[in-house]
Amino acid sequence: MQNGEIAFEVEAYIHTILKCERLVLNCMQRMSGIATLTHSYTEKLKGYKTKLLDTRKTTPNFRLLEKEAVRIGGGINHRFGLFDMIMLKDNHIDYARGIEKAIDKAWQYIQTKKPDLKIEVETRSIEDVKKVCHVGRGKVFRIMVDNFTPQQIREAMEIIQDDFETEASGGINLDNIQLYAATGVDYVSVGGLIHQAQSLDLSLKAVII
Repeated sequence: MQNGEIAFEVEAYIHTILKCERLVLNCMQRMSGIATLTHSYTEKLKGYKTKLLDTRKTTPNFRLLEKEAVRIGGGINHRFGLFDMIMLKDNHIDYARGIEKAIDKAWQYIQTKKPDLKIEVETRSIEDVKKVCHVGRGKVFRIMVDNFTPQQIREAMEIIQDDFETEASGGINLDNIQLYAATGVDYVSVGGLIHQAQSLDLSLKAVII
């Protein structure tokens, strides 16, 4: 949209409009900023196979709206909560005393509780990637390479081959996202889609009929 363009029209009692306008506009401004920033990222990914994911770094009580804004902007919603995919992150792995044990515990859990639940594992080094590839076949669905450089991701991709989906995360922004996409990684996840988005300026103008 362009400055001054009318987004929509609403009809209501005067007091209803005055009570609701700021709350509604604040939400719309916030979500419009997220959708606009997401669109800027997805434009950068045109021509690459890599898809853009959001994260769970959302504003309390606004996750559904913020993730919908990402979807409208052209991104893909990753996890909505702890219930739709297991992600074994650094703390989980450390508390479990290693990647192998973390994968084994997660696998045992889903076999008895929710067999269709997928497992993603965060890796912090090439050695971690090798471990997941060794013990995770048939158990792990996706490997996340966290804070890897594009060159390190290329090295990881040679090890992973097509055995797992791949996701890059950490330090990815508008200036370097194409370098990451050029590695052939399946997904890039960017928390900044939400926590770095700037609200757009919207206003409501009254017309008395």
